[in-house]
Amino acid sequence: MVEAVIFDMDGLLIDSESYWQKTERILMKEIGIDITEEMQKETFGLGTREMILHWYNYQAWPNPDFNKLEEIYEEMMLHFFKTQAELLPGAEYILNFFKDKEMKSGLASSSSMILINAFINRFDLSEYIQQTHSAEFEDFAKPHPAVYIEAAKKLGVLPLNCLAFEDSLNGIIAAKAARMKVVAVPDMKHYSLSGYEIANLKIKSLEEFGEKEFKLISNY
Repeated sequence: MVEAVIFDMDGLLIDSESYWQKTERILMKEIGIDITEEMQKETFGLGTREMILHWYNYQAWPNPDFNKLEEIYEEMMLHFFKTQAELLPGAEYILNFFKDKEMKSGLASSSSMILINAFINRFDLSEYIQQTHSAEFEDFAKPHPAVYIEAAKKLGVLPLNCLAFEDSLNGIIAAKAARMKVVAVPDMKHYSLSGYEIANLKIKSLEEFGEKEFKLISNY
């Protein structure tokens, strides 16, 4: 039985993935690493620190200050969240869909709480999302399930009774490892890639999810 829904944030509700990747390329170029969009498939869905460590392992640079780099990266993203970011198509629809059902709703993200709060405040979503949790408070970000397990705990619902919405494969793996039912909503660039079939349902848009899909996934 589905008692609560937990949403990812970046790339699912907010149109931020392209800016995350653009900012990643800018930051790494300043360090001396030229990366391409194709190379960034390796860091898609990773937390900030994990992304930085990935590129350090790829091409180490002298005197690394990972904390400072993480701070600069998130400052750039915070400005974007506060001034330019927009909701993705279907975001308002899906939030209202579950609000009308009076279901508990949460958010589980690899982004920091500063960015999560900026997102909630910018779009005034506190009435739609009751609990939020960031992987920054866990030892591991997605694809580790910790962020989803804790989000369910905050909602007072067993993970088995939660439905997660995710766009990235790392996020899907995390939610499935937490033993949640999962709806995958990949970006069209990634829609045909292998791996997404581990989700209970894969759709092209949040707007494709309706009563029929809810009843179907509730019976898994």
